[in-house]
Amino acid sequence: MTPEAALAELMAGNRRYTEGRLRAHEEDLAILRADTEEQQQPFAAVLSCADSRVPVEIVFDQSIGHVFVVRVAGNVVTPEIMASLEYGAVALGVKAFLVLGHGNCGAVKAAMEGKEVPGQISALYPHIQPALSRGADLQAAIKANAELQRELLRNASTVISGLAKEKKIQVAAGYYDIRAGSVTLLG
Repeated sequence: MTPEAALAELMAGNRRYTEGRLRAHEEDLAILRADTEEQQQPFAAVLSCADSRVPVEIVFDQSIGHVFVVRVAGNVVTPEIMASLEYGAVALGVKAFLVLGHGNCGAVKAAMEGKEVPGQISALYPHIQPALSRGADLQAAIKANAELQRELLRNASTVISGLAKEKKIQVAAGYYDIRAGSVTLLG
């Protein structure tokens, strides 16, 4: 599968989802479990927010073993997240990477408000802060954050940047409209 075909398959799955034509659930789960027990062969990786309203496999109508999903509040790229995605590229052969922001993201909203919060929640703020100057409102900041995290992933990871330069992978950013269920690719 080419990088372009991998990204196109994710977007085709989202179209099926928004049109109510899901097919991933039709696959026999027993066969899928047996086929993926020893190994996984995902064609794409999605860096998504930890928000429970963003069920990646359902949104893209994909089944077990097809998408390598990494989730963290605010879909931010940290060394640990980058390491996980590099593993997807090197060990699993992922062809497309999508950094997926979503409507009404609480992590971006909290960073915009900058209020004192309990525990380690504010540790996310420095990762999101650069996007705030690019977005006048919450939705613009969410989209800017997805694009900035994509650039960070693309440029800070020597593994991913090298594969992208060789055109072996594609790195994209997207925005998930929770109400409509649709994903739009960004810039």
